[in-house]
Amino acid sequence: MEIERKYLIKTLPEQLETYPCQHIEQGYLNTDPVVRIRRSDDSYTLTYKGSGFLVREEYNLPLNEEAFSHLKEKIDGRLIQKRRYLIPYDDSHTIELDVFEGDLAPLQLAEVEFATEDEANAFVPPAWFGEDVTFSAAYHNSSLSRLP
Repeated sequence: MEIERKYLIKTLPEQLETYPCQHIEQGYLNTDPVVRIRRSDDSYTLTYKGSGFLVREEYNLPLNEEAFSHLKEKIDGRLIQKRRYLIPYDDSHTIELDVFEGDLAPLQLAEVEFATEDEANAFVPPAWFGEDVTFSAAYHNSSLSRLP
């Protein structure tokens, strides 16, 4: 189960280049239900995501580079490319800041995952976060993959 909040970004945090960064490519084989392939640096996964917003089922399976390349040819819509910065927030949370590249630039989204729904509902975001888009399907990556 995945429990996360998602936000647009008003301004990037200072010294962004000091945080760990992953280069991500992901595409969607299906969007209802969501079946995604992802390359994050040299790691490859196939993911199933259930429906929902704040709380969703999520299952990850490992892929190898050959399988990823084969499935990449079969995606519907665009291949999403982004840089993901991992920014420590407090003792138990990390902000995953996605800076989109290509035709989705200059979109910037931050996600924070939680252990419980109550914890997610009590979350107070940092000042550099913008609008909470957790409950907007338009900001699911699967929806972004289908934009013209």
